[in-house]
Amino acid sequence: MEKIRIRIEEKILKEFRNVAVVGLSSDPEKPSYGIAKYLAEQGYNIIPVNPNAQEILGRTSYPDLSSIPEKVDVVEIFRRSEDVMPIVEEAIKIGARAVWMQEGIVNEEAAAKARDAGLLVVMNKCMFKEHQRMTQEQGGMSRWQTK
Repeated sequence: MEKIRIRIEEKILKEFRNVAVVGLSSDPEKPSYGIAKYLAEQGYNIIPVNPNAQEILGRTSYPDLSSIPEKVDVVEIFRRSEDVMPIVEEAIKIGARAVWMQEGIVNEEAAAKARDAGLLVVMNKCMFKEHQRMTQEQGGMSRWQTK
């Protein structure tokens, strides 16, 4: 089973570039900010989703997924497990291709709903750590490590 999860994570990280980050904080001390900043430095198009912010990381912040005018490949979730279901439902509605629930976030019901709708799902994993692992396994260094 672990090999299947790794393949899904690698597929998401290698093939998808537009990442909507739900719950992205404007506070540089918060994990969501650091992870989104790292992903942006790796070439991902980060789309902040935070109804309390106008701009994060120099990018327009949207109040919800439905307000985003561009295509979203991945919905990365930084919200409590019990708050995930409506986010997944909105991800399905906008045609996202994957949902990624960050480390510590698990919602089996929401994951099943996303899978049933054809989305790839990652739960309880850190996108930063998985990108680092993938890069190291391939014998290379990320752009972030070379700075």
